[in-house]
Amino acid sequence: MKASELREMDVQELNDELLRLRKERFHLRMQNASGQLGQSHLLAEARRDLARVKTVLQEKQSG
Repeated sequence: MKASELREMDVQELNDELLRLRKERFHLRMQNASGQLGQSHLLAEARRDLARVKTVLQEKQSG
């Protein structure tokens, strides 16, 4: 997900996206721990998406 797409969302949508990404990252970590995750790049991608959402959310809240 691109930061420009995130900046078009309002705060509530960003919070919903943040929750969704946290759940997705949790599931990916569990799959990785049990050896079921074949695409390890998804972990890094989820982490970066989560950071993007947090950054945009912080920008909107600070002004």
